[in-house]
Amino acid sequence: MTSDPMSNPMTEHRPENTSGDSAKQHYMVTGGAGFLGINLVRYLLDRGHEVTSLDIAPFDYPERDRVRVVDGDIRDRASVDESLKDVDIVVHCAAALPLYKPEDIMSTDLDGSRTVLQAAMDAGIKRVVHVSSTAVYGIPDHHPLVEDDPLQGVGPYGIAKVEAEAVCASFREEGMIVPIVRPKSFIGPERLGVFALFYDWAKDGRGFPMIGSGNNRYQLCDVEDVCQGIYLCATGPADIVDDVFNIGAREFTTMKEDYQAVLDLAGFGKKIHGFPAGPVIWTLRFLEMLKLSPLYKWVYETACEDSFVSIEKAERVLGFDPKHSNKDALIRNYNWYLEHMHEFEKASGVSHRVPWGQGILRLVKLFF
Repeated sequence: MTSDPMSNPMTEHRPENTSGDSAKQHYMVTGGAGFLGINLVRYLLDRGHEVTSLDIAPFDYPERDRVRVVDGDIRDRASVDESLKDVDIVVHCAAALPLYKPEDIMSTDLDGSRTVLQAAMDAGIKRVVHVSSTAVYGIPDHHPLVEDDPLQGVGPYGIAKVEAEAVCASFREEGMIVPIVRPKSFIGPERLGVFALFYDWAKDGRGFPMIGSGNNRYQLCDVEDVCQGIYLCATGPADIVDDVFNIGAREFTTMKEDYQAVLDLAGFGKKIHGFPAGPVIWTLRFLEMLKLSPLYKWVYETACEDSFVSIEKAERVLGFDPKHSNKDALIRNYNWYLEHMHEFEKASGVSHRVPWGQGILRLVKLFF
């Protein structure tokens, strides 16, 4: 998350030193302190590029002295302008997630996206890679989903993402190169959020409940593979990449089987337990209304359904070649969680960087 409705600072930290050859590109990453943002920052640094991060959250990573950090809000034009100095390419990762207030989601995900694109155009930057979401497909009636399927945003987050893509298309008509990537739910190092709930139960030797039988196929995407897709859009020929691409794992099975891999690794002999979807969904709706559950509609109403996209276009056009299966991604994320859990034991919030408060689900945990 890159925006706080109560503040709008704009301070800057410049790197102590940089290295590399003159051919390297200078990237500006919005949301650079977030889960996807920091993984992308590292991906770019590893390839010899310069990076500026724009985020309202603190950039408190070891890479800080290798990155130009602008602390600011994407809804604030002055902050965005400051972050674009000497930049060649923008990657727009910043977003307010579904647990934020509807007005903050719309002002960040829609108005903030427009501000970033307009500022980039005014600065003479030709290419902005926009990170959207497969949430733009709504609750579909077929699979796999392809890029030309109708867009039907569900809730403020889905609606904002659909409308932000329309803004991208309008800037494309003005001559900008605006590739759009639509990643599936992505996980990997630094990812907490709702996945931290599952990992907490696994490391404590608990089984885990699943909405429905768990026999549905729900595609994920490792963050390293998301970064690969973004980078291909940032570096590929303009006439090839100026399009829309689904990004996801190539290999995935059922939710029950994929998530069971983590419980098996935890070593307590626990299992994934399926429960009838209807009663569970109604219960979660009620708990959400009472603010007793961290799960929101998009999570619990799609968790029991098939959810996967075709990545054939990204493979064919971009050369996208995902390294990680669902199981690989979940296990990689779980191992990172175990290694770093002491760093966020008392933290909670509504972003991917921190665990979400479990609410009444902490009591449910006792029965598994």
